[in-house]
Amino acid sequence: MEQIAGGVTAARGFQAASAAAGIKYNNRLDMALLFSQVPAVSAGTFTSNVVKAAPVQWDRKKVTEETYAQAIIVNAGIANACTGALGMEYCQQTAECAAGLLGITPDQVLVASTGVIGMQLPMERIANGIEKLVPALEDSIQAGADAAQAIRTTDTHPKEAAVTFEVDGHRVTLGGMCKGSGMIHPNMCTMLGFLTTDLAISKELLTEALREDVKDTFNMVSVDGDTSTNDTLLILANGMAGNPAITEKDENYERFCQALHVVNETLAKQMAGDGEGATALFETKVIHADTKENARLLAKSVICSSLTKAAIYGHDANWGRILCALGYSGVTFDPEAVELYFCGTHGKILIYQNGAAAEYSEQEATKILSEPAVTVLVDMKMGECSAVAWGCDLTYDYVKINADYRS
Repeated sequence: MEQIAGGVTAARGFQAASAAAGIKYNNRLDMALLFSQVPAVSAGTFTSNVVKAAPVQWDRKKVTEETYAQAIIVNAGIANACTGALGMEYCQQTAECAAGLLGITPDQVLVASTGVIGMQLPMERIANGIEKLVPALEDSIQAGADAAQAIRTTDTHPKEAAVTFEVDGHRVTLGGMCKGSGMIHPNMCTMLGFLTTDLAISKELLTEALREDVKDTFNMVSVDGDTSTNDTLLILANGMAGNPAITEKDENYERFCQALHVVNETLAKQMAGDGEGATALFETKVIHADTKENARLLAKSVICSSLTKAAIYGHDANWGRILCALGYSGVTFDPEAVELYFCGTHGKILIYQNGAAAEYSEQEATKILSEPAVTVLVDMKMGECSAVAWGCDLTYDYVKINADYRS
């Protein structure tokens, strides 16, 4: 496997376009279109929030009932959430508009929206945006990068990843992009994400691979503990790599799962590190837990702790907050058996052992906590299971951004 430059246009047969449609923002890209030159097997995972945006309901129905999809229309600025029957009608209108210009059926069009909840989409602008997008479709790396730029809201930068790998002598590519900066606490999965691959694979295995992998990637991210109404992760597989279709869980399936994990983890970490107002990526690794599920619970509990996140921002080695977060995770363990470490490019130091503080240098700890990526390593001394979770520090700017988001 090799990581390469690019995103959603890296795989064969995929095109992208972006446009400034004025949905909410002025003079910036705010709509994107992804298109497969041939029908692609589709799969998706969606928010667990009971309040589901209209695009989530539309996409979930389409990926469940239809084998193939060929296009995805995305707008930024307005979420089309809590918009009633009219919001669903606007999904239909969006799909029909795109389908007519692309020469496909509306059932082959998936839609996604992100932004302010409770506002209706300005459909005239959406339609005008689609009319700009279709003739601008390209398969260039730049077109994919521009699409990643167009789906941003409060994100400070676009997020892309791509890999290539081999299946039965055929070179396969998998690429993706995502957006997410605030209202990030996935329980599948708090953001918008789009993956494209030229792999030939059955719908059943594509769906299973995606659902399993989000458990250890996007579902292990939290910025602020809020699970969005619009969380959507979609994948299209168009088979243009020419490999014999993967229809069973053999070594080719495992190879694809490994590639999927690399792309999803890369995007998830980019999203966590770009949390609203963040100055640092905050990672927690739990090792030697008794079960995989407990490892996940422990890791997520630490990166979700507001007090710990504030300590990371202040470069303060306040390990008591970490131990406290482990303690209320719901996992039963012996606190005196646990070891805590701070890790970074400046090294690794033991900070807690045998139920008390270890002998460590506060200066060295502060140096590690001042890095742009900080890792807390938790050794539970209970078993052989592990998990990693990603978040960010909690800063003054997070409050500023969210205090006036609608304006």
